[in-house]
Amino acid sequence: MINAFVIHQGRLQQVTCDHPSDLASVSPVWVDLHSESEAERRWVEEAYHVKLPSRDEVTDIEASARYYEDDGGVLHIRTDFLLDDEEQSRNVPVAFVVLKDLLISIHDEDLPVFRLVRMRARIRPGSVRDAMDVLLDLYSTDAEYSADALEGVYAALEAVSKRVLGKNLTDADAAKALESIAAEEDLNGRIRRNVMDTRRAVSFLMRARMLKDEQYQEGKQILRDIESLDNHTAYLFDKINFLMDATIGFININQNKIIKIFSVAAVAFLPPTLIASIYGMNFQLMPELRWEVGYPFAIGLMVLSAIAPFLYFRHRGWLD
Repeated sequence: MINAFVIHQGRLQQVTCDHPSDLASVSPVWVDLHSESEAERRWVEEAYHVKLPSRDEVTDIEASARYYEDDGGVLHIRTDFLLDDEEQSRNVPVAFVVLKDLLISIHDEDLPVFRLVRMRARIRPGSVRDAMDVLLDLYSTDAEYSADALEGVYAALEAVSKRVLGKNLTDADAAKALESIAAEEDLNGRIRRNVMDTRRAVSFLMRARMLKDEQYQEGKQILRDIESLDNHTAYLFDKINFLMDATIGFININQNKIIKIFSVAAVAFLPPTLIASIYGMNFQLMPELRWEVGYPFAIGLMVLSAIAPFLYFRHRGWLD
């Protein structure tokens, strides 16, 4: 799908392009390719005389392939954007090609950040004036989206904390808590990777000296926002580690209780086992061998020898 955006009366207006002639009839500041076909890629390349990166090039992690300016003065940027949905959070790679007065974005999934930028640009006149404004607005909105995702992580960890630090944590509750903690740790890591990638991209734009004075100041503000988010992700990692250790500690305590019961039972049954062993030797000259009350006497002695340790353990509080 090709969506072209033009500035009309200070607002960003969307134009859907279904044919090469549609691109020729407009002068957009932003062309967004979402799950585009090969034919649509060729339309854009021919219309603006630019070579678009392949899907393999979009996912390249080397800095030299992610941020560079080619011989024709075209700027190429590869950035990951966070996609946090109910099923699974992930980082979606996006390729940007920046011409003199045009921004081209290429991505396989529709991203909330892109939808939000389009909505804001439609309702706020003057918020976008050129292609670089669109790119900076995408990065600024991405930082806001990451901040909202971090608030969700914090809220989820607070719920887990109340469950873990409450009374009577069962093994089933601990298992659910560990699952929740692992999911939030994964999301927090993706957020940190996302803001790190955004920081690198904005820093590259500032070093490339392609920003106007006002845009340069906006870039500095984005970097300050990212710095605060980076500190918050570090705090959440500490909280995650604490909750993980606490949950595992409670699991170990519950397991120790079970082991303690078995240990007490084993110790309590040692005296009856000793008595049964003695009277089970069947030597011919045993005094109690022909004793009429020998059997009930041995049974009673074994019962008393089993009860006595339990009473002692209860008195010492070892069975609590």
